[in-house]
Amino acid sequence: MRVAAVPRAVRGCRDRLDRSTGGLAADAALYGCSTLFAVGIGVVSALPPHRIWGLTAAPGYLIATVVVLAQLAARRRGRAPRLTGQPGRAGLTLFAVAATTGLPLLWQSSRRAAGLPGHAQEEVRVVEHAGQRLLETGTPYLSRAEIAALPVADQLSGYMPYQPGMALFGLPRALAGTVWWSDARVAFAVVTAVLLASAVLLLRRAGTPTGPLIRAVQAVAVLPAGALALATGGDDLPVVALCLLALALTAHRRHGAAGLAVGLAAALKLIAWPVVLVLAIHAATQGRRALTRLAAGGLGLPIMVLLPAQFVDAAALAENVLRFPLGHGLVRSPAASPLPGHLIATYLPGGRIIGALLLLAAGAGWLVRRPATDAARAALVCGYGLLAASLLMPATRFGYLLYPIAFLMWVPVLRRHRPAAAGVPQVVLVR
Repeated sequence: MRVAAVPRAVRGCRDRLDRSTGGLAADAALYGCSTLFAVGIGVVSALPPHRIWGLTAAPGYLIATVVVLAQLAARRRGRAPRLTGQPGRAGLTLFAVAATTGLPLLWQSSRRAAGLPGHAQEEVRVVEHAGQRLLETGTPYLSRAEIAALPVADQLSGYMPYQPGMALFGLPRALAGTVWWSDARVAFAVVTAVLLASAVLLLRRAGTPTGPLIRAVQAVAVLPAGALALATGGDDLPVVALCLLALALTAHRRHGAAGLAVGLAAALKLIAWPVVLVLAIHAATQGRRALTRLAAGGLGLPIMVLLPAQFVDAAALAENVLRFPLGHGLVRSPAASPLPGHLIATYLPGGRIIGALLLLAAGAGWLVRRPATDAARAALVCGYGLLAASLLMPATRFGYLLYPIAFLMWVPVLRRHRPAAAGVPQVVLVR
């Protein structure tokens, strides 16, 4: 069997499963497996925020599993068609988001505000301190000398290895003090919800069916990859949501707005820069005007956000966003999950160079074999490209797999939306 036939076979199996039960069987599997995962994390995790998330999210997943099984039974008997159809699925999805993401987030942020330790990952405190420094000094970064002056135990949290825009999520804590709603995760969650809802509404108004959109939302906000990340750390979710909104806008051929969205993502984290590249390549296939509009926001925004930090302290900027991620800081990044890239870098001579070459080869291969001719193909390239990056980067975490999961799960909704050719009016059915 050809390798390319495997994704088609998986896609066909998924489509048949969704058609045969209206998506309920797949929902049952999703909620059931997530229940087991949450229980496992709550029992065995060595990280207190993860363990607390598991214990608080497991009941929500379990309730959702029981409800969807009841929906399946009612569907087989031909009862309550509205509750067993797409409106019922959508309502249960919203409940699952609230119970497995919102409730654990509010619990941990309130307990943390009360002074109890172990209710947030380290990056939450890093972002909040960066927001405080941004207000006080004009840059979210400490210099190498300032980090060296910190106690050894605090030097790691002295680094802010993100783009300057991430510090904006720390401003509520800097301005309002220690209250539950000033927790950086609350800002992450609110921004993510608004962006995700905007992308869904944009595609829904274009006629994308409700069923695939429900699955797309589940991929980001219900699956443990997203729910756990948002409740305990959260800094990746706004980046993912901005990239998904950019892809939805690309599907509408709104390249200027897509550039603004993906540019904001790149102003938060470097991991969004490959998405900028893919969307720029796609825009180039649509003409010079589309490329110019995409590049204005996609490249212009992150550069503009970098300039103030560059002017205030260029050395501190380089220390945090270049030297530390590349392993040349005063302390090493804790991102060292036993994925292939980390193992290659650790155990093979010249492993970092080998990993970088493999990563470049994988990226170039996908861009050549799978050019981004439309938004769905762009999501596919981003998904597999970031999957390769997550596996091959020397310093990575399992949490980074959220990016490829989200992009690949959004391919179906983007594939179902095909904009009309230029000059041909597009008819959208209003229900």
